[in-house]
Amino acid sequence: MFLVTGATGQIGRRVVRLLREQQQPVRAFVRLESNYRELEQRGAEIFIGDLAQDKDIAKACEGVKYIISAHGSERNTQAVDYRANVELIDQGKAQGVQHFVFTSVLGADRGYEDSPVFKAKREVERYLQKSELNYTILRPAGLASNLIPLAERFRNTGFYLIIGDPKNRTSIVSSDDVAKIAIDSVSVEGAKNQIFPVGGPQVLKREDIPEIFSRIFNREPLTVTVPLFVLDTIRNGLGLIDPETQKALGTLRTVSTNEFFCTNAEIDHLETTFNMKMESLESFMTRYFGT
Repeated sequence: MFLVTGATGQIGRRVVRLLREQQQPVRAFVRLESNYRELEQRGAEIFIGDLAQDKDIAKACEGVKYIISAHGSERNTQAVDYRANVELIDQGKAQGVQHFVFTSVLGADRGYEDSPVFKAKREVERYLQKSELNYTILRPAGLASNLIPLAERFRNTGFYLIIGDPKNRTSIVSSDDVAKIAIDSVSVEGAKNQIFPVGGPQVLKREDIPEIFSRIFNREPLTVTVPLFVLDTIRNGLGLIDPETQKALGTLRTVSTNEFFCTNAEIDHLETTFNMKMESLESFMTRYFGT
């Protein structure tokens, strides 16, 4: 039995789909208000719970052989991104889980103090490495599925917004590839107790993305670049009335300010270990939109 947290999210939903296609038993940890009907129809066992409640985590882990942690939160980082993962690790160890797959983020080890999410991911990585559980830590770059709303807007308007330096590089990764790697990590010997940067096969400048959309939708791009000081002004203003939103925007600023890409050697190692070829952003979007 696999337990998948964040089962209705960008990675978790794909993990559950793929596991059910393989006829694997899977327990999907979901919130009551989330849209989990598809997962239920695919034959997943639905566990409705709250990751901020240790008792829910303990019950969800009963009889589980593998845990894939794919959840996250921008506004409740300490309880969900950090504390819930620590409890999942503790329960996994107590109940004899054979392998724990943790979805971190590329750059978690760089010490970004402005982002609670990056800090939480790094501390969970450290805790997991000391836990004596068999583990695999995945550090994805930006997910292609997160760009789908931007691609839909581009298809309708040609508009694309870039915050920060358009020359900053990134390795946008297919969310389907991340899901496959997460599942394969429990059985691939070379993935045991390893950390993998996970990116697409191309290092893209952020300004390359609207050009890719332009080819897919045959539409001239209207790209607008917003300097970081504009984001800082908005963030500081929000901080006067909503400090939590100001903190949450720290992750956006971290992502907008820095580069997140994998080296060719890292991609080669990933593809060799998991015997696969990583999908490009253009291929992912073309497949998704059926163009």
